[in-house]
Amino acid sequence: MKILLIEDDKKTAQFIIKGLNQEGFVVDHADNGLDGLLLAAQGTYDAAIVDIMLPKMDGLTAIEEMRSRKIDFPVLILSARRSVDDRVKGLQKGGDDYLVKPFAFSELLARLQALIRRGKVSQKHNAFTVGNLKVDILKRRVFLGDEEVVLQPKEYALLEYLIRNAGHIVSRTMIMEHVWDYNFDPQTNVVEARICRLREKIEPENSNKFIHTVRGMGYVLEEKD
Repeated sequence: MKILLIEDDKKTAQFIIKGLNQEGFVVDHADNGLDGLLLAAQGTYDAAIVDIMLPKMDGLTAIEEMRSRKIDFPVLILSARRSVDDRVKGLQKGGDDYLVKPFAFSELLARLQALIRRGKVSQKHNAFTVGNLKVDILKRRVFLGDEEVVLQPKEYALLEYLIRNAGHIVSRTMIMEHVWDYNFDPQTNVVEARICRLREKIEPENSNKFIHTVRGMGYVLEEKD
C-alpha cells in the first residue's frame, strides 16, 4: 500500500516513514503543502497523512483543494491543536480522521489502517482472488485454499502489488517503485530474491504456479498449471 505523507517536521516525518516502511507501506513524502498537493494529483495513494501547519500551503487548504479536484483517498490529519473546534474544522475541510500530536505510532497505524479499510469497503476492493490464492486487503492476510500463508511485510506488499495487477506484466522498475520506493538499480537482485521467497510460500510442491517470469519484461501473476 502507498501512503502520502505531508509533514514539514523532519523528526516527525522520519519517525512515521520508518514505522510505516517496517509495516510494509511505501511512503511518498512532501515537506510543504504545495508539493504535497502536486503529489496527490499525480500519484495513486491508499491514504494520506497531512499536518496542518505547513509552509507554502497549510494542510487544511491542501486537503480542501484535493477534495475540490475529486481526489478522494482518505486523509488523516495531524495537529498539535487540541480543541473541538479545530477537529471539527479539519473534518469539515475534507479530513477523515484527526490525530493530536504528540502521538504513539501504534495509534497512528491503527487509525490509518481503519481509514484504508473503510475506503476499500466503499470501493468493494477488499479481497483479490486468483485460483485458490486469496489476499484479504482489509486484514492483510493471505490464504492458499483453506490454509493461511504467513508472509513478512515486504513479501505481503509484493504479493498485494502483483495481485492488484493480476494478468498484467509489471516490470522490475515498477515493483521497486511501488514496493521498495527507491530508484531502480539495475545491479540489485532484491526483486528476484523476494520473488523467489514468495514463490516458495505460495507455490508449494504439486501446486499450480502463480508468479511467472516474462523474459526481458518483468513478472505477471496469473494461475497456470
